[in-house]
Amino acid sequence: MSGEFNRRKFLLYGSASLGASLLLKACSSPGPESDGKETGAQNGGGEDGIKVGILHSTSGTMAISEKSVVDAEMLAIDEINQAGGVLGKKIIPVVEDGASDWPTFAEKARKLIDQDKVVTVFGCWTSASRKAVLPVFESKKHMLWYPVQYEGQECSNNIFYTGAAPNQQIEPAVDWLLKNKGKQFFLVGSDYVFPRTANTIIKAQLEANGGETVGEDYLALGDTEVLPIISKIKAALPNGGVIFNTLNGDSNVAFFKQLQGAGLGPDKYPTMSVSIAEEEVKAIGTEYLKGHYAAWNYFQTVDTPANQKFVKAFKEKYGKDRVTNDPMEAAYIMVYLWKQAAEKAGTADDLEKVRAAALGQTFDAPEGKVTLENNHHLAKVVRIGEVRDDGLFEIVDSTEKAVPPIPWNQYVKETKGYACDWSDPSKGGKYKTS
Repeated sequence: MSGEFNRRKFLLYGSASLGASLLLKACSSPGPESDGKETGAQNGGGEDGIKVGILHSTSGTMAISEKSVVDAEMLAIDEINQAGGVLGKKIIPVVEDGASDWPTFAEKARKLIDQDKVVTVFGCWTSASRKAVLPVFESKKHMLWYPVQYEGQECSNNIFYTGAAPNQQIEPAVDWLLKNKGKQFFLVGSDYVFPRTANTIIKAQLEANGGETVGEDYLALGDTEVLPIISKIKAALPNGGVIFNTLNGDSNVAFFKQLQGAGLGPDKYPTMSVSIAEEEVKAIGTEYLKGHYAAWNYFQTVDTPANQKFVKAFKEKYGKDRVTNDPMEAAYIMVYLWKQAAEKAGTADDLEKVRAAALGQTFDAPEGKVTLENNHHLAKVVRIGEVRDDGLFEIVDSTEKAVPPIPWNQYVKETKGYACDWSDPSKGGKYKTS
């Protein structure tokens, strides 16, 4: 990611835009204001409460996705507080807005740690924001819980990753497409670290498995000028083929509307997305996404008692028309995993003890049982979903059991044979297995 991009601030495009009006409507919720203030009944903390940071974009191009993650984290905090809190104390969330701007994320992370004295932070969505705050958490030996699927190629002792590693989302999606939809792929993504690294993995995987990358193109995050990319897709795949989509934020609104407008429907041009879930489908419009696909570990349609309870609680708190999705579920469960680790450690303030106690934690999550492995990632079930008429996903494929996470990619030659194990100091974040 270039320095120019890293400094750019992204705002929702003008209110005259139909896409923007959809997003603003979809992103509105009765959740907390992101003003850096403590929320909840016990302001001020001290001996009566445990401060935690919540750091997401509630403004800018990523607000379409991140506002709902805040809602999910607040739901978990409310539930935990109603059940007696953590170690007999209430959780006091301090909410900050990263504003879809990566230097702002780093600034707010420092504030939460140094001024607000939080014991942990739940935050970020894009890998660009996570990369921006990583040096802060590592230099201060602090703790971030990160809820979104990502490109891997990282394993920090200061981060717990509760979304999917590539072998739990991207790679299974490619395998499924090769088996069911075709061998020619056009890759389209936003221009930052996650899509570019994801596409490096996809190209290596296709080469190893008899597939073909016929094209690859990127948009600046928030850019809606998608017609040139659609023209390239039509030229590279005149008779149809697979589109693998790693666009994030508002760009997806224009992309899917104009994809349909150009006649590139899912019958001949099935699109697999890894950053579009129920919330984004609702914002973009089901009519533009029906028949296309997404790969996640969780969908609202997962049939488990824990999910029925989660969906019911979320709708009761935020409205019956709201939907749940994978990053929201990963955000919800990471609050509970942190709670369990703190209670096992007997402290929320001693981060080293909490970090050690987190390893091996299990949770009966809405997606199914998850386990926090020694590489700070979760073992998770993988699912492929197809957008249906009601905007939810029909689950068309899933693994029979949880897939162990592999942070260092085994298709990319530079990281093949490497692993991560924070339970063993001699191994740590990256060691050679063979």
